[in-house]
Amino acid sequence: METLLVGVMGTPLWAWLGFLVLVLLLLAFDLGVLHRRCHEIGLRESLLLSAFYVGLGVAFGGLVGLQFGADAAVDYWTGFVVEKSLALDNIFVIATIFGYFAIPRAYQHRVLIFGVLGVIVLRGLMIGAGAALLQQFHWLLYLFAGFLVVTGVRLLVTADQGYDVAANPLLRLLQRRCRVAPCLHGDRFFLRLPDPATGRLLRYATPLFLALVLVEIADVIFAVDSVPAIFAITTDPFVVYSSNIFAILGLRALFFALAAVIHRFADLKYALAVVLLFIGGKILAADWLGLAEISPLWSLSVTLAILVSGLLVSLWRTARPQAAAAPASAGGTPADRQAAD
Repeated sequence: METLLVGVMGTPLWAWLGFLVLVLLLLAFDLGVLHRRCHEIGLRESLLLSAFYVGLGVAFGGLVGLQFGADAAVDYWTGFVVEKSLALDNIFVIATIFGYFAIPRAYQHRVLIFGVLGVIVLRGLMIGAGAALLQQFHWLLYLFAGFLVVTGVRLLVTADQGYDVAANPLLRLLQRRCRVAPCLHGDRFFLRLPDPATGRLLRYATPLFLALVLVEIADVIFAVDSVPAIFAITTDPFVVYSSNIFAILGLRALFFALAAVIHRFADLKYALAVVLLFIGGKILAADWLGLAEISPLWSLSVTLAILVSGLLVSLWRTARPQAAAAPASAGGTPADRQAAD
């Protein structure tokens, strides 16, 4: 078994075990100590948690460099930055989902933590399958690169379009096939209610469960972009998976820190599109046009320059007087939505 893991994953077994143990300890601390009970996460707590997870993610890249070399560390940091930036786009969608179902901030963390657990498993399966396929069929890397170029173009064209929760076909299917409670019941995903016709107790899903399903589906969709993006940076499965997971671990805290001001980052989608075009284009240019391959350090520098420029432009544009009206926060209550209507 150890030979298989080393042969397929290309990384010693102790490194995988150490990384997974660290992730499990972080999740246990988060769930068992910091958030044993549902409560509304304030700005100060979310900023501190975000700083902690970002710092831990960056520091882990240093460990990668000590064990596997400087290029591996730079590839890790590039993947971490790209995945963290793509997570901002995911926050737009999650905020819209919470707003649609009027999920209070106190219950949003429960949905997000289950979402993160799903991400850890899903990304592991996708990255493991991708690494195995790339080892057998290296030409798939060019397919990934071409997909990123197409995705970047599509994102440039559709960057100003919002996410319509009501039009989601999966939501419509769930509402037709499942019994859904008319309102929230605390932090519960399911409960038993009497049938209006017979009085029998029947199992109902709550709007909180519907929000969880849509958040999980949103991550599946974003994984289709982010996994090829990181494989286009490096094909080392350990670097790919660890940078993905460390970027996502802080997503919950980042969401609560940015949910109220997410409109200030609306134009960042254009920068993300350019990053995807750059990552995919550099592979195609190096192999098909015979251009010199860009070093990992230059790749990281260009990626950071694009994202920082996009961030500054977005903050400048949304700071103008005509952009003063901000969208409602994702943590709105039903009363807030009624007042807005």
